[in-house]
Amino acid sequence: MTKKEIVKAIADKIGLTQVETKEVVQSTFDSIIEAIATQGRIELRNFGVFEVKQRAPRKARNPRTGEEVQVPAKKVVIFKPGRLMEERVKLPTPVHTQEAT
Repeated sequence: MTKKEIVKAIADKIGLTQVETKEVVQSTFDSIIEAIATQGRIELRNFGVFEVKQRAPRKARNPRTGEEVQVPAKKVVIFKPGRLMEERVKLPTPVHTQEAT
């Protein structure tokens, strides 16, 4: 699903125009990014937690040459889904079949 599809689904559901909905969705994403960048963690109840973690430096191999290279330490964003999301994802997805007419 793309951001455009999310905007359309929300606009259809709440009755705003897609332009207005896009502004709301983009502002939400911008706020999440800003909170993660400044505070290092954001918790969205029933959705999940975004958190900045520090990865340690490590040794790796270049797959083409086999040469050992040093990968520097870096910050990464991790996501841990909330309980409701995990439960919903675990549910079996209904199979859509076309009936012969």
